[in-house]
Amino acid sequence: MLKTVAAVATALFVTASPLAYAQAPSAAPPERLSAADWNKLTDLRIDLVKAALQLTPDQTKYWPPIETAIRARAEYRQARLSQIAETMGKRAGESSADVMGNHDPIAFLNHRADVLAQRSSDLKGLAEAWQPLYQTLSPEQKKRMATLAVLVLHDLSDAVDRRRAQADEDD
Repeated sequence: MLKTVAAVATALFVTASPLAYAQAPSAAPPERLSAADWNKLTDLRIDLVKAALQLTPDQTKYWPPIETAIRARAEYRQARLSQIAETMGKRAGESSADVMGNHDPIAFLNHRADVLAQRSSDLKGLAEAWQPLYQTLSPEQKKRMATLAVLVLHDLSDAVDRRRAQADEDD
């Protein structure tokens, strides 16, 4: 069991870490993943979770709504990141003072609230999709799921810290 969790965690880190570590120099725009790359990454994440859980045949009937919810969140994330990249590209020549001076803070707050509401709704949908399967998981499967979640969250937290440190160095 521990070997399976370790293998899954290692595979997840290997597939996700290039995204976290990929930092282009500030003079060049960062390389963007294609839609095919995003789909491949989503497929890998789904396969890793399924491998870690080692679902029984009875449990697999609960999997399709979870996979649909995971894919929907990944598509929304991809669209959101593409929109951010497009906006950043349009503002590449502007200074921070220009961006802030030409920006409506109320419109920004309303837009941010809409984005957070959408993300909240997607996350609720994912939780609802997981609920029926989670109730059927054995204590061992629940432990593997929790371990995987903690490892993923820890890695994401590290990636955020690295990006903040890089941004501080660039300033």
